[in-house]
Amino acid sequence: MFAFQITATDPNTAARAGVFETPHGKLQTPVFAPVGTQATVKTLTPRDLHELGASLVLSNTYHLYLRPGTHLVAEFGGLHSFMGWPGPMLTDSGGFQVFSLAQMRKVDQDGVTFRSHIDGSLHRFTPESTIAAQEDLGADIIMCLDECPDPLDRVYNEAALARTHAWAARCQAAHRRADQALFGIVQGGIFPDLRVESARRLRAMDFPGYAVGGLSVGETKEQMYEILDLAVPELPTGKPRYLMGVGAPEDIVEGVARGIDIFDCVLPTRVARNGGLFTHTGRMNLRNSQYAADPLPVEPGCTCYTCQNFSRAYLRHLFKAGEILGLHLATVHNVHFVLRLVEQIRAHVTAGTFADFRQQFRSEYHLTDQAVRHAQHAARVQRRIGSQSVSHAVSR
Repeated sequence: MFAFQITATDPNTAARAGVFETPHGKLQTPVFAPVGTQATVKTLTPRDLHELGASLVLSNTYHLYLRPGTHLVAEFGGLHSFMGWPGPMLTDSGGFQVFSLAQMRKVDQDGVTFRSHIDGSLHRFTPESTIAAQEDLGADIIMCLDECPDPLDRVYNEAALARTHAWAARCQAAHRRADQALFGIVQGGIFPDLRVESARRLRAMDFPGYAVGGLSVGETKEQMYEILDLAVPELPTGKPRYLMGVGAPEDIVEGVARGIDIFDCVLPTRVARNGGLFTHTGRMNLRNSQYAADPLPVEPGCTCYTCQNFSRAYLRHLFKAGEILGLHLATVHNVHFVLRLVEQIRAHVTAGTFADFRQQFRSEYHLTDQAVRHAQHAARVQRRIGSQSVSHAVSR
């Protein structure tokens, strides 16, 4: 029912292209999944996603558990029927949202108790309950419950990692549906020895696929890439590798170079709704006054519906006027951009020219001021905690 075949590898990097067969269709990897947190990719219909070329969609267990409830989704035949998406789907366990959104949380060895960010009601997740919830939802790929702590806190990461591994074993034991592939999640913060330990422990458990979690949550890009350099080679070559919650164009390129097959992220849709649009030279802010009378499309040469039919000036007008159409057209462009980027990557890996493509991308694509500020902030945080914990991690 599930099979993963590597069809090409790049001679100069760890990049690879492949095919991952699921009950709802084949995924050509590397693949990017637009995020439909609450069973919808914001501003887009399933028909839009199909026309854009999306093949995989992610939904979130935490949000759907809170509303409308996973049992209700099951009564409608699962997520595919409920949201009208016929292709492959992935659900995360909700663990990250518990640790990032919940008003209160209390972790113990058995699970985590938390209050809903919506109404403050009290709930509890255990490995077994999150598997049951994901089996209700019926996605093709589901995730173990993990603990996603502050990536810079060494002491907490050690304790959290032990829980993550124990919970992975319990998820594996609770999992019943053969039409769902359960992935283990590598954790360990920014600490190389913890990441390697986690990858090795999970590899021994023989999951059908593996995710790397807890990245792009406060560490620098350099730290994220270092962790991938260390952890990914510890994972089985013949199984898909998923980098959770990472989807900036530059991170997709660098993730593929390190052997990642699957990506998801809210970034393309979120920044689109705020007037940020991707181009081959970086992100542009359509709210800026310089585009008020600009007749060009967002990206000259782009084949998306937005660029083929509308000017920067018109899109800026929609945003300034608060028109919903602006959110839709911007999202169409950004999702198209990321899906075409991944398509280009696959083609270059297959042709053996990915290293050249990567170099060209690096020379043309410039990070936005916001991304630079985020990286600088993460670096300042790292300097504040000092080098002791990192050097200790390397020496262990």
